Amino acid sequence: MKKLLFYITLFATLSLVSCNDWLDVSPEAETTEDEMFTEVNGFKSALTACYIKLNSANLYGCRLIMTDIEYLAQHWSYNTGNFGDVEKLKDFQYDIEYAEKTFSTIYGEMYNTIAQANTILLNMPEHGSVITNEDLKAVIEAEALSIRAFCHFDILRLFGQIPQNATQKVSLPYAKTVSKEQIPYYAFDEFVSLIFADLDAAEKLFKDHDPLLKYNFTELDNYYNSDYNVTLEDEYLGFRRFRFNYYAVKALQARIYMYLGKKTEAYTTAMEVINAVDKEGKKMLDLAGIAEINANHFALPSECILALSNSNLEDNIQTLTDLYNTTTGIYLTENQFEKDLFVGQSVAINNRVYLWNRTQDNQGNIKPRLKKYDQPESSSNTTLEALASLYQVVPLIRLSEMYLIAMESTASLNEANTLYSTYMTARNVAAGTLTQEALTAEILREYRREFFGEGQMFYTYKRLGEKNMLWKVDRDVTENDYVVPLPSSELKAN
Repeated sequence: MKKLLFYITLFATLSLVSCNDWLDVSPEAETTEDEMFTEVNGFKSALTACYIKLNSANLYGCRLIMTDIEYLAQHWSYNTGNFGDVEKLKDFQYDIEYAEKTFSTIYGEMYNTIAQANTILLNMPEHGSVITNEDLKAVIEAEALSIRAFCHFDILRLFGQIPQNATQKVSLPYAKTVSKEQIPYYAFDEFVSLIFADLDAAEKLFKDHDPLLKYNFTELDNYYNSDYNVTLEDEYLGFRRFRFNYYAVKALQARIYMYLGKKTEAYTTAMEVINAVDKEGKKMLDLAGIAEINANHFALPSECILALSNSNLEDNIQTLTDLYNTTTGIYLTENQFEKDLFVGQSVAINNRVYLWNRTQDNQGNIKPRLKKYDQPESSSNTTLEALASLYQVVPLIRLSEMYLIAMESTASLNEANTLYSTYMTARNVAAGTLTQEALTAEILREYRREFFGEGQMFYTYKRLGEKNMLWKVDRDVTENDYVVPLPSSELKAN
């Protein structure tokens, strides 16, 4: 298998000072850029560099899935003597040095990734003709648009105002250029409109050119295997699960609609993904069952609509989840695990329980550690293809989220319960018929169980304006707590 998707030299590294410095390209870099985009491999390399940047430990390689974003959601226990700054972060003390450096770095690397996507989009009109395969050209442009929208949305979720009834207003820069000029700031509604505009443009390009409209995810995950009978004019069109694709755009639209409280649109879009079928009429995606967990595919790649393949996962996360690491390890207490996380559900049979290591540590204590990102032992002789597509997997959007969105947004309680039953059956949990109030409460718990270690819970609390976070026992959470301040170097730092 060609490893172009997973391993490639970065195209350009931009400086980290203020937003517009992050978005700046020096004249020297522009010369390199002009040379790069004179051939198709330059576009491929530039796009691959975007995914490498997303995989950074400061973004979705760690901070935005396992650590800092989860600390904001009050997740994890640890040896408090070694996590003093984290304790302050859990209290939303954004003025401490740790918080300022952490979120300034996240902000910078997000806009750095956006700048990388923008170099592709800005070079497409002049140099795009070197891509003679129309499908490839359209897909590269659509992926760059999607990456730009995805990063801006997570900037909005982290640094922006609360989506409903905000009294603290925040303007944010939406970057569509790479220049030394000041990037314009936009109010919340305008910023959201720009995100949707990018996603709409990406959707149109994907709709006519994404191989997912001809093959399904599994076939494209295995396009190099002759047993699957997949013919691609360019191998860069393979592995659609690990790149932005048509259904990832639809799923991201559903996530955004849900965040905005637009339930009708969220329901319609989520159901489009849930009900999607391939050319044979078979569902594009199914919820993962116990077979995937038994195979040690703990990130549930088969139900990922969009994921990253990160060869540095073990280095980034292993010390955090090592059962015997009492210094830097993060875990749940057994009470947190059984009485809080899995409240109302048996831990004897629930599939999600097996995503946690509950072995006694060397002091005889049970401190459940997440296994989602565990990697095979080197002696397992796991192939590079399997490592990349089954183990080194960082879920960004999964089918389970579409089910939860549809349950929450449907106008029919009967349909919500039907969806809930299907969803829970896949998790090996018997689902009774719930009242609307009970279903609403259960959906919130499911976000926590389902996406622990995927960085979604803080945003879920934020969109709902929750005052009471599980494991935040000293006080209510306020609107101000949900708005991470922009770096002090920003023109309109909040």
